[in-house]
Amino acid sequence: MELTLKRIARRDNYTIGRLEADGEYVCDTLEPTWRDIGRGRPGRKVPGRTAIPEGRYPVVITYSPRFKKWLPLLLHVPMFEGIRIHAGNTAEDTAGCILVGENLKPGMVLNSNAWVHRLKQKIVAAKERGEGVWISIDNG
Repeated sequence: MELTLKRIARRDNYTIGRLEADGEYVCDTLEPTWRDIGRGRPGRKVPGRTAIPEGRYPVVITYSPRFKKWLPLLLHVPMFEGIRIHAGNTAEDTAGCILVGENLKPGMVLNSNAWVHRLKQKIVAAKERGEGVWISIDNG
C-alpha cells in the first residue's frame, strides 16, 4: 500500500496536509512547521518543531512505550527518530510526528483518534495481504 502525504498549507507554526492511500483520500494531517532541511539544502532543524523531510519511507506498526499503544512508525527518516502517526489536535501535540484527523479549524485536526484507528486498520489489512506499506511525503 502506498500512502501519500501532500502538504497543502505551510504556516509559521504548523503544516496541514492531505493523506491518501493508493490514490484515495483518507484524511487530513497536521505536522510542525516545515523547514527546508532536506537533501543538502540550507536550513536548520528545530528539535520537536520541524516537519520531517520530503521523501519515501517504509511504515510499520510497533508498540509505542510513550503512547502505550500500537501505532504506525516511519522508518529511516533522515535526521529524525521515532516518527509516528498518532492522534492529536494542534502542533503542540506533536514533536515532529504526523497527526491525522479532519482539518475543520485553522491549525487543527479534529476526530484524530478515529482516524488513527481507521488508518491502522488499512495498514494491518495491507500487511495481512503481504504488501509493504510506504509513505511518500511531498511538499506540493
